[in-house]
Amino acid sequence: MTTRHSMTTPQRRWRIGGLLGIGVLVNYFDRISLSVAAPQLQQEFHLSSSDLGLLFSAFFWTYALLQIPTGLILDRFGVTRVGRWGALLWGLASTLTACAGGFAGIFVARALLGVAEAPGFPVSAKATGYWFPRRERAMATAIFDAAAKFSNVIGVPLVALTVVHLGWRWGFGLTALLSLAYFIAFTLIYRDPSQDNKLSAEEYRHIVEGGATAEGVSQGGSLAMLGYLLRQRKVWGLSIGFAAYGYVFYLFLTWLPGYLVQTMQMSILKSASYAAIPWIFATLSDLLVGGWLIDHLIARGHDETRVRKGVLLGGMLLGLAVFGATTTSDPVIAIIWITIALSGLAAAAPVGWSLPSLIAPHGGTGTVGGIMNFANNMMGAVAPIVTGYIVGSTHSFSNAFLVAGVMLIIGMLAFVFLLGRIETIAPPAAVGQALPDSTG
Repeated sequence: MTTRHSMTTPQRRWRIGGLLGIGVLVNYFDRISLSVAAPQLQQEFHLSSSDLGLLFSAFFWTYALLQIPTGLILDRFGVTRVGRWGALLWGLASTLTACAGGFAGIFVARALLGVAEAPGFPVSAKATGYWFPRRERAMATAIFDAAAKFSNVIGVPLVALTVVHLGWRWGFGLTALLSLAYFIAFTLIYRDPSQDNKLSAEEYRHIVEGGATAEGVSQGGSLAMLGYLLRQRKVWGLSIGFAAYGYVFYLFLTWLPGYLVQTMQMSILKSASYAAIPWIFATLSDLLVGGWLIDHLIARGHDETRVRKGVLLGGMLLGLAVFGATTTSDPVIAIIWITIALSGLAAAAPVGWSLPSLIAPHGGTGTVGGIMNFANNMMGAVAPIVTGYIVGSTHSFSNAFLVAGVMLIIGMLAFVFLLGRIETIAPPAAVGQALPDSTG
């Protein structure tokens, strides 16, 4: 292990948590830039609502399809190497988007961005397992998950100002520059705990003795582990439930600015300011409920499964407030319903992201995260297309929001009846001995 110096950085783990949060923040700037630029793109390239739906989904097809391979690669090569290459590639992919010349070019560039960003969330989830003991895992996960919501608070207005004053290409150019800056920061700062000489011996003991995921990469048997996990009921419950969350989350991530422009007759800048409101509350809910409250209740001795599943199901139940947005044409009332829905979902999300490191068997954290995020992001591909089709054929978002509510009900049933208790899945004897990565 790396020699630890007497002059060390206090609370090093929270600085690493902040770094991961910044990475997700920049990652989502890349994703939301298309939804902000969509009205200009629609006008310049004469795109229909269905065309926009396809463009919104392009990122998610490649991103989702690569989640399981990314999980296997992450378990094999580790956080540091995969995190660096991913950050570099997503900066380059954003640059290509800014240079695209029409529908086909934008579609291809967004698909490449999906390839580049595929390791982003699994890297953050696995690194959080390494750096934080179990009783701090909820808040640590909430930091990077809340960044996904907060990206809409500052990213949408920032990109909107850039798009309005400099044009849509500069909107993508801005996100490309931020992505490359994060690559440099990650390369200079991130190390696994055992390799970080700025981590004190005392803090390292706190991390390890608190049940952090043991470091190490898979030495073999990755495909065998994948096959084993795909036969586990808990993995299916987690994946179906998180897919339902993903459908609603990505519907709003991609279509909320367009909904406000088309249905509420707002300008791009006004829609950006209105769209920021639900994401502000979602960010706070993510940190305070999905993070602090869960860790606080578990630290006070409450049953871990009841606490995590209570927040998970309660948050998704609040997500059903999306039905309320179908009953009004008042933008203020609509935003209130959407704010309630997104705040509930935001509270549930850190629970979902903490589960792979809590239920995965030896050597399988990245793979479980990959399976879960594959299901989640397949809905990221489906939701924009379905929404675009419904809006194009009905000239209304009402039925699109109704579909989202039905998806949440299906997800809650999966969490209740398939996931069960939050406990480690026993590894298969043939695989478990070969894979040293433990969930702690």
